[in-house]
Amino acid sequence: MLRKLKVQNLSQLKSHTKLREIIGNTGWLFADRILRMAAGLFVGAWVARYLGTEQYGLFNYAMAFVSLFTPIFTLGLDDVVVRQLVKESSNKQEILGTTFVLKLIGGIVSVLLAVGCIFLLPESNTLTIWLVAILAMTGIFRTADTIDLWFQSQVQSKYTVIAKNIAYLLSTLFKVGLILIQAPLLTFAWVTLGEIVLGAIGLIAIYQVKGFSKLWNLRWSFATAKSLLRESFPLIFSGFAILIFMKIDQIMLGEMKGAKEVGIYSAAVRISELWYFIPTAIVSSVAPAIYAAKEKSEHHYYKRIGQLLRLLTYISLAIAIPMTFLSNNVILMMFGSGYLEASPILAVHIWASLFVFMGIATLPWFIAEGLNNISLGKTLLGAILNVILNFLLIPEYGGFGAAIATISSQAAAAYFSN
Repeated sequence: MLRKLKVQNLSQLKSHTKLREIIGNTGWLFADRILRMAAGLFVGAWVARYLGTEQYGLFNYAMAFVSLFTPIFTLGLDDVVVRQLVKESSNKQEILGTTFVLKLIGGIVSVLLAVGCIFLLPESNTLTIWLVAILAMTGIFRTADTIDLWFQSQVQSKYTVIAKNIAYLLSTLFKVGLILIQAPLLTFAWVTLGEIVLGAIGLIAIYQVKGFSKLWNLRWSFATAKSLLRESFPLIFSGFAILIFMKIDQIMLGEMKGAKEVGIYSAAVRISELWYFIPTAIVSSVAPAIYAAKEKSEHHYYKRIGQLLRLLTYISLAIAIPMTFLSNNVILMMFGSGYLEASPILAVHIWASLFVFMGIATLPWFIAEGLNNISLGKTLLGAILNVILNFLLIPEYGGFGAAIATISSQAAAAYFSN
């Protein structure tokens, strides 16, 4: 009897400790995003006002174009690697070393592809090509995010938050300085690249100083690379499909309506997508616990997934409903009268968050069940629908049509396809 009580108490203590770790980790991630949200909204809106709709649209067009190649340098590895590190933490040197090399190769390839593709577009000018080339180089330095995967697996994202926020605050100050000296558009791209470089240096420094291991102890393994890529391969295509969801609207707007329309639409999307950090932060903290529960108890495993899905659905509704009615005031306050056309776009686009939150909430289930192919199929369905709807709606309705296309395709992929 006493032995059973001791085991039960020990189990409860471990459970409470794990819960505190998850809450603490989520708190750090929320602090990260809230800081970025506060600084980003103020300085980002200031940058938008300074650049004007035309140049702001061109910058966002280049950002959207580069982001389409993100799956090339991430290789869909992130969630798979976190799960592997949870299961085989003793083998971290080999897993991290292999992931580091794969991401570095992917980063180099993504730069070459992005620059090559922008050259092929007939409407591209020298400024656009330079913007894409500079912003694409961030993929190489994001190789250091491999270290963040270890922090995630250990529910210690505070180290990533510290490293990346120092870089973010410095880049934000630089952007303020660029506005004050009336710097040209291209310098804002260089500062964006500088932020990623500083963040990478910070991650490496913390990893070394905290003694998790030495970088030179990381090992490459062809067998591990093959195993990781076999599992992540569907997620690469899923990543492309997700980015088509998120960014193809801005690219198609740029090609069909011009940079000014992209600038107006980007102002609305910036506020609408600002909230996407919430499901990402919560899921990145909870996912390791869900993977661990899968190994122990099917009941607790599904209970945690259900709780996560309900929580994120309620949060998304709490954001979308008031934002629908306040969109006009929000746009006017943040971006000024020059961007007022973004108001109806925001009122519609904000409802995509409901389905984005749902999709992110169910992602750990697909990964834990090894159903990446089904997840890919759902995402591809939505991506194809998004392109078709954008093609049909943008010529007549511009950014408003793109917003309708986004919410419709997100609903198809995250909810109706289930």
